Amino acid sequence: MVILGNGLLGSELKKDLNCSIISREQDGFDIEKPELWSNFLIESAHGTIFWPKYKVIINCIGHTDTYEDKRDTHWKVNYEGVVNLVDFCNRNDIKLVQFVTDYIYSGSIENATEEDVPVHNSNWYGYTKLLADAYVQLRSKKYLLIRATHKEFPFKYEQAWVNQIGTFDYIDKISKLSSELIKKDVCGVFNVGTPIKSMYELAQRTKFDVKGVIAPSEVPIDLVVSLDKLTNFFEKGE
Repeated sequence: MVILGNGLLGSELKKDLNCSIISREQDGFDIEKPELWSNFLIESAHGTIFWPKYKVIINCIGHTDTYEDKRDTHWKVNYEGVVNLVDFCNRNDIKLVQFVTDYIYSGSIENATEEDVPVHNSNWYGYTKLLADAYVQLRSKKYLLIRATHKEFPFKYEQAWVNQIGTFDYIDKISKLSSELIKKDVCGVFNVGTPIKSMYELAQRTKFDVKGVIAPSEVPIDLVVSLDKLTNFFEKGE
């Protein structure tokens, strides 16, 4: 098992899963250059026999500048990178764990389930994440798709939105829930999160003096998703 990306999510997952991690910065892994992946993900003997180093690849690489209006970077990292990774995993009989975002539900029906049609919000981040989500479901032979939003612990900003609500939580909570699904070798699509709260309420848990403000117009307000599938899974102890 290996994690791609040592950012906030990848670093927390490594602590929970105690597995290998490959960094874009430290190791030089470039999600945009699949022709170079073999150096990291494939073993070889005498230059003629090849086999995968890992049975599970957990992709935490993403361009997360949510409201940046630069199509190409979002497209290459969040969509094309995932397309190439799905195809690579299929060729080498590897399970892919792909993290997307609950932002793909922005504009969808209230309390959306995994079976409802997600609608992207009006930026390249949400759009490319939605496309990647769809490609994984369409083409991947073995996958776990996790839709979630995680926040840095503790809350680092001076202001928090009082009118944005959702099932998001701090990185430690999202990582632990996601890690349990990964450890149990679950396949399919899962919304991952915790009970509904506003971003302001979440922020107050770790920053008592945070100021509550109204979110700007481009920010999705309702990020509440159904957690019934996740809850039922853990209640059954599967």
